[in-house]
Amino acid sequence: MGFFHIDWLGTIPNLPNVNPNHAKYKQAKPSKPTTPRVKEGESQGPPISISENEKIKLATPNMASVGTSLFALIENLKEPIFESLFIREKVMTGVSHGIIVAGGVGSRMFPASAYVAKEMLPLVDVPAIVHLILEAKNAGITQLHIITSPNKNLQSILEVQHLKHYRQDLHEDLFDLANGVDIQFHIQPEPKGFGEALMHALPHIDGPCLVLLGDNIILDKHEPLNRFEASTASKQLVNEFLQTNQPTVGLIEVAREETSHYGIAKIEDNKITSIVEKPKPMDAPSQFALCGRYIFTSDTLTLLHQYSYEMCGELQTIELQKHWMNEGRLNGFIFHGMEWYDSGLPFSWLKSQIDHGLNRSEYKDVLRDWLRKRID
Repeated sequence: MGFFHIDWLGTIPNLPNVNPNHAKYKQAKPSKPTTPRVKEGESQGPPISISENEKIKLATPNMASVGTSLFALIENLKEPIFESLFIREKVMTGVSHGIIVAGGVGSRMFPASAYVAKEMLPLVDVPAIVHLILEAKNAGITQLHIITSPNKNLQSILEVQHLKHYRQDLHEDLFDLANGVDIQFHIQPEPKGFGEALMHALPHIDGPCLVLLGDNIILDKHEPLNRFEASTASKQLVNEFLQTNQPTVGLIEVAREETSHYGIAKIEDNKITSIVEKPKPMDAPSQFALCGRYIFTSDTLTLLHQYSYEMCGELQTIELQKHWMNEGRLNGFIFHGMEWYDSGLPFSWLKSQIDHGLNRSEYKDVLRDWLRKRID
């Protein structure tokens, strides 16, 4: 909902014994509010709620005194309008920048990732990075930064539009990833972890940014390719961030025995109160795992310099999040109804293929029958 445009009174009412040309009653152009005007429909802040009684009061100001000056009348109107629309409205910062972290060598997926970047490996028939780009676009990202390594050629994803005519039956979004978004690539020369990778893109970003890990796919949609729909995971995370403008991390519940594979967070009233990296099941503070979706705020680069790679190694971003946590401003958002697929390990990726196939309407019946025969 955008801010309202207020048209100030254009004529002076006919009041007894009032000379409308007197300097006392000439209308001064009101000063502009300090809050910037946003076009209708462009604001990402919450809507303004005005009761019916308030509307009546605004529409029918107190005219009991016939001698009330126009100046007083305008002031009576202006005060509740600005109080309701501008002062009480908390303006939220939108999220237009996104980062996909796709650096490193992917040695756990060797030999496959020695030939093809793990981010290019397909989840059945759509490369992982295609899912991520379309998810980011679905969240409203218009400036997308992809961090890669010297041995990967991810730029080729932008060179396939000319092949669309061979498969007119497939959704056009799958072939035109750059439509509506500016995609930039940044090279991380050495594999120094998640935090150090971010430092190659953050100097080009002003404001908060959505961050997606390149080997983590989170889906709530499993449509056939002619009706492809991007995941809403990042869109949900952005909407949650806009409620507070504070750093926000995505969480997915995992089995207790799987907690040793992930960073595990304890969450109370939407606030992260503890983060433990790959705890033993008996030591895990919860079963909510960090799942590769984050919204980081504009102080991220400064804090990454403070918690440097030389000091923290590959746990840079854990220390970053603990910094916000200790200040009481790290929020957690639990995803529901999502499937989490990881292309970073062979067996995990194999399970992802089967699970996604069983969720796809064009494959699920024949795949289930085939699996039954193989198991029997």
